[in-house]
Order: sequence, then structure tokens, then C-alpha cells
Amino acid sequence: MSGEPILSARDLSIAFGTVRALDGVSLDIWPGEVLAIVGESGSGKSTLLRVLAGEMRPDAGTVLYRDPTGALLDVNAMGEPARRRLSRTDWGFVHQDPRDGLRMAVSAGGNVGERLMAVGSRHYGNIRAEAARWLERVEIPRDRLDDPPRQFSGGMRQRLQIARVLVTKPRLVFMDEPTGGLDVSVQARLLDLIRALVSELGLAVMLVTHDIAAARLLAHRILVMRHGKVVEEGLTDRVLDDPRHPYTQLLVSSVLAA
Repeated sequence: MSGEPILSARDLSIAFGTVRALDGVSLDIWPGEVLAIVGESGSGKSTLLRVLAGEMRPDAGTVLYRDPTGALLDVNAMGEPARRRLSRTDWGFVHQDPRDGLRMAVSAGGNVGERLMAVGSRHYGNIRAEAARWLERVEIPRDRLDDPPRQFSGGMRQRLQIARVLVTKPRLVFMDEPTGGLDVSVQARLLDLIRALVSELGLAVMLVTHDIAAARLLAHRILVMRHGKVVEEGLTDRVLDDPRHPYTQLLVSSVLAA
């Protein structure tokens, strides 16, 4: 991690009726950093991720993205075409349910190839070869290249979604509970894969998770959210080994007691 933040948010607030889903949230994430956002259901962490990714507009506050040239882009002020272009190039989004990030009727290779085509690739042979290479990188056999995701297990679908997102080497990836709903053994394998790819590619990752173990394995820093506010933040080991806020202490102790 070095230089300027790749993404900065200041004083984000959003309310749904009388419920304040975000209440003055500020954060930075640097190139090559994994930042985990943890908290119980309803804490505002998934809403925060959607606001940071430009999928939801806050009532107040700013989100600034530093592009490869060093220019700062106001995510909230972007038009939809510009945001879509950014999401196909510099950014990636890994959904909890891979069906939200895949085209289920298109082949595995086609899912990966579509993202390559979105950034300008046109040679069919090269696209197919790169898709096959990425399937192998996420531990999907090459002979499944022409199979549609509906024939895959949940863990394989999630690995395919990760291949689709990372094939264009984005600078910033948003991950929303990427191991949610998977068996424990499948979760562990997927976490190891994510950690290896993030390290190899030098990605900045914003990870939303309720899984403290996943946060400890993947994240450099942690933000703890409760009722739309950040109640504690810091280096992962410090926050989890020496939690200072009573709510963080409760989260950590509940994991130790499980």
C-alpha cells in the first residue's frame, strides 16, 4: 500500500424512512489493500458497499475514485454510461449469489469472454484461450468451458464469477459476502483462492462479510459497523485481538464462544 487512496468516502448518509442505513460514514482504501467491513445483519455494510460502487446514491456525502491517471472522479455525479464503463474496466463486483453476477444460460467460457469483449478483445481464439486459462486458475476443469453455470455447484459458480470479474484485471473489487451460503469446506477453499489471487494481482478489495474468520484471513484493515455508523476501525489483528468498542468485543467473543 502506497501513495494516495484509490477510493475515498466522506460523511456518507442515507435513510430509508426513519431508519438511517448510513450515518456519517467516512473511509479510504489504498491500492493493494483489502478492507473488510463487518457487522451484524442490518448494520449498513451492504448498503455502504452499494453506495461506494455507485449502485445507490447517498442522501449526503461524497465518494471519490482516483483513476489510473491520478484524476479524481466523483462517483455520485457520474452518469449511468460512465459508471457502467467503470464497472467493466477498473472495477469489479463479486455478488453473494453468483447468479446475480453470471449469465446462467451462457457457457462458462462465454461468461468470462463477455467481460474481455467489453474491454475491446475481439479475437475469438484468444478470448477462448484466456477464458480457459482463467477457469483453470479458479480450479474449474478446462473441459467445463462450454458448460453453462446452471450445471455447476454453488462453489464452482462463485469461482466462475470471480474469474469473470478478475479476467480484465480491475484495480478495485467490491465483494459482498463472497462465501455466504457455502459449506464450510467450500468456504475455506474459496477464501484461499481469493487470498492468492488478490495477492498475485495486487488488487484493492472492499470486502463485506459477517464472517470474522474470513476478515482475519483476507483483510489488512477492518471497519466495524453498527446501526449505520463505523464504531471501530484499525489493522485487522489489532481490532480482532484487542477490540476496544463494546460492540466489537461482543462480535469477537461470540465467534470465540461458537
